[in-house]
This record gives sequence, C-alpha cells and structure tokens, in this order.
Amino acid sequence: MRIRAQNSLCQDFSLKFSRKCTTILSMEGMLMTKLEYTFTDDTLFKSLFVKYPHLLKRLVAELLEIAIDSIGQFEITNPEIPPESLRDKFCRLDINMTVDGQRVDLEIQVQDEGDFPERTLFYWARDYSSALPAGGKYHELPRVVIISIMAFNLFDCEDYHSEFQPLEITRHTPLTDKQSLHYFELPKLPEVIDADDELKLWLSLFKAETEEELKQIEELEVPVMRQAIGAYRIITATPEFRERARLHEKARHDEAQALEHATEVATEVERAKWQGVVADKDAALADKDVALADKDAALADKDAALADKDAENARLREQLAALQTKFGEGE
Repeated sequence: MRIRAQNSLCQDFSLKFSRKCTTILSMEGMLMTKLEYTFTDDTLFKSLFVKYPHLLKRLVAELLEIAIDSIGQFEITNPEIPPESLRDKFCRLDINMTVDGQRVDLEIQVQDEGDFPERTLFYWARDYSSALPAGGKYHELPRVVIISIMAFNLFDCEDYHSEFQPLEITRHTPLTDKQSLHYFELPKLPEVIDADDELKLWLSLFKAETEEELKQIEELEVPVMRQAIGAYRIITATPEFRERARLHEKARHDEAQALEHATEVATEVERAKWQGVVADKDAALADKDVALADKDAALADKDAALADKDAENARLREQLAALQTKFGEGE
C-alpha cells in the first residue's frame, strides 16, 4: 500500500514532557521502558484523535480500506468527553463518526470479558435503530459500521482482521450491506512490519507497549506515523489529559475494589448460609442419634426382659424335669 504524504503537524514535537518510567525485560533479554500510556488507553485514544481529526481520518481510511482522497464527508459526532463520565468505569470512550453518509463507531477493547461479539452487535443495533427519524423510511437507514481494535484474540484463526456481515448460510448471499462489524486482533500482528503497509503500522502503534517500540516505528520515517507519535507525546504531556486519565483509572480501580468487596461479602454470606445449613443438618443428625439411642435403650430393656423370661423358663423346665424324675422312680 502506497504511503500518502500528509502535512506535518504545526507543533514543536521537542516539547518536554514528564512520565513515569518503568523498565521491563524483553524476550530478548533487553531492558525496555514501559509506556505510561499506550494507544489502547481509551482516554488517550479519544483525546488524541478528537484533537487531531486528520489522523483519525487517515486511520479510518486504512481500517476500512478506502482511499482517503475519496472521503468527502468526515465528521466526529461525539467529540466531547464529559468529566462526569470519566468517573464511570463503564463509560465508553469510543469515537462516533459520519463518513460519507455511513455511521462509523471506532472503539478500543483491552480485556476479553467473554461477551464482546454480543456487545458489538448490541452497539450496532442501537446505532442502526437510532438512525431512523420519526416518519422516516427503512430504506433510508444508513450503513452502520462498528470497528473494534482489540488487545486480545477473539477468533480461532490466524487472520488479524475479520469482517462480518449478514449472509444466507448456504448460498452466502448478502442480506444487506447496512451492517458491517470489523475486528482487529492486535496479538496476531506479524512481528516485522513493512514501512509500506500503513494499516499494519497503525495497528503496531496500538500494540506498542514500550518507548523502544515507538522509536522503531519512528525510525521507519513514515510521515503519518511520526505525526501520530508526535501528537501522542504532546497529548500525554498535558495536565488536562493526565487528570482525565487519573479520573478514569480511579473509576476502574474503585469499581474493581467494589467488585472485590462485593465478592468477599457474597462469599461470607454464602459461607454463613452453608454453615447454617450444615449446623441444621448436624442438629437433625444429633436428634436422630438421640432417637436411635432411645430405641437402642428400649431394645436393650426388651432384650433384658426376654433374657429374664428365658431364665425363668429354663428354671421351670428344670423343676418340671426334676418332678418327672421323682414321680417316675416312685412307680
């Protein structure tokens, strides 16, 4: 894929910025500096591409495999990041766009929570149904495209890009072109990226976790990549972004703590419940043991009475035998 030139950002990318540096050991045994923020950080993702929409346009063109020069209409329809939403762990910092009449939703997903295909289908259905105005006609509904860049593997295949549309299951005839679900699985990217493959370069940015990986991409001297990394450095140095990231991370941490606490409480409740069940069963068994002991005692009494009767019968038989002997001798 030919690299298309882009006007360089009119910014001084030598801007000094501070970051926490953490060293990690690579598989090759080299010490590497872990990024404080990665491109898969949803706060960074939205902050950067809303501020630099020409980079977003370039990214979307590559993800959808369309020529950037062919895009006439390109508009971000949800550029805001409401401060109150950052305090909600479940807020979606996705980017909604209108691209030549299509509705396009681009999002990052870091963790596999076991329901991602169903979630993306729900997002598509919501966007599609909300596009029909009152009195509108169904054939006027726009094409809705959901693009998901994921930091985990979702499908059992080697391809890093999968696109789904509704098809007839035998003939594979498309039902409609108004649904398109794209999934990009970052772990499946090849280790070596060609400087002429802009899509893989973009995805490599999202996959990068260390300063050294960013520098490797920079050293390819692809203008749009240098712009994106420069924009990254500017954004992550601003107090506004760092506060947004702090609030969103705090919301995640608080939610994790609340979930852990709820799990502990639920475990204790469940443990107490089962302890009560066990105690009730133990009490019931103890009652049965007492009843059995009473029955055993009653049986022992009966056995003793029978033994007494047997002894009495034996004594009487002896007496009878003695009498019979006595009277027999008298004759």
